Amino acid sequence: MNTPSKNHIGRKISRIRELKDMKQEALAAALGTNQQAISMMENSENIDEDKLKEVAKALGVTPDAIKNFSEEAVINIINNTFSDFKDNSSAINYNCSLNFNPLDKLIETYEENKKLYERLLESEKNRKI
Repeated sequence: MNTPSKNHIGRKISRIRELKDMKQEALAAALGTNQQAISMMENSENIDEDKLKEVAKALGVTPDAIKNFSEEAVINIINNTFSDFKDNSSAINYNCSLNFNPLDKLIETYEENKKLYERLLESEKNRKI
């Protein structure tokens, strides 16, 4: 009898994608491919490291999070979260995790502004000529 592999990377990608309420088409668009390629990848037990990094970035997680993902851990987190609410119903859950680094976003915005400014200067130079 075949037992499913505990380290089936494709299945882990599929579960993380589903937990993030993302469709295969959305992941495909983020990776610049099609839904069929995502389906094939999710049915693969292993994928190469570079592809794993791309998928992790598209899902907003680290490659290690995909490799170490387990259903049991998710269930434990959910159970612990709900038991916290039962114990203290007036408490607010402040556990928040960002899917991006705010400094990276700031640098990205700075670079975009810099490019726009350079284009503006170039258009002004061309206008004077």
